[in-house]
Amino acid sequence: MSVNILAVGDITGQSGLDILSDKLRVIKKQFDIAFTVVNGENASGLGVTKKDTQVIFDAGADVITLGNHTWSKIEICKHLDDSKYLLRPANFAPQVPGAGWGVFEASFGKVCVINLIGRVDVQGEFENPFLEADKILKKVDEKVILIDFHACATSEKTAMAYHLDGRATALWGTHTHVQTSDCRVFPNGLGYITDLGMTGPLDSVIGMKPQNPVSHFLGNPTERFVSADGPSRIEGAVFEIDPQTGKCISVEAIRIQ
Repeated sequence: MSVNILAVGDITGQSGLDILSDKLRVIKKQFDIAFTVVNGENASGLGVTKKDTQVIFDAGADVITLGNHTWSKIEICKHLDDSKYLLRPANFAPQVPGAGWGVFEASFGKVCVINLIGRVDVQGEFENPFLEADKILKKVDEKVILIDFHACATSEKTAMAYHLDGRATALWGTHTHVQTSDCRVFPNGLGYITDLGMTGPLDSVIGMKPQNPVSHFLGNPTERFVSADGPSRIEGAVFEIDPQTGKCISVEAIRIQ
């Protein structure tokens, strides 16, 4: 019997938190979701606080993944060590707090969730995500393996999908905040979408008030980017999987206001 997994794109700002709290449980019921992973790295605009993570968990997330803004709210460091359900990218430097992957209980059995970060056009010093994925998968016995690849380049994300096809259940991209239209199941059973999109304000530039990035691109002195307000939407994808084989059956992108 197949089950449905929900992956939700980057929560951005208070409006993203608000719509998640308002609609996530409705979406889970609508699509008969058995397990939910939410990327929460922009819940505070840049970064995430312990309070934000509690809102996301209360909304119905089973696991929260992060990305390049993990350290933008430095207070999260202690919480990363305290909560096994909050992951930061596994290919960060080995001495940093928290874990980059974990095994979790679901109604259909155990699920492994892995959080990785890309290296193309992403600022920071990270280990090779392809080699890191290989190392982790050698330690994992679970059939169902879900991967949030927080990366900028579409080529890097697609290459990772080919690299892991047949060894993981689903791989989705986060970070660009723009949903792609390339849902597919790879030949050996990996479900894939290049980017889930964003959960946050519609009238924005990837979640920020438009005037700030417009000013930046005009070449004006740097201004502090501010999260936009107003109507929002949830973006993500539903992966139908076979928990016995660990293979994906179908993928459907969702976009709900």
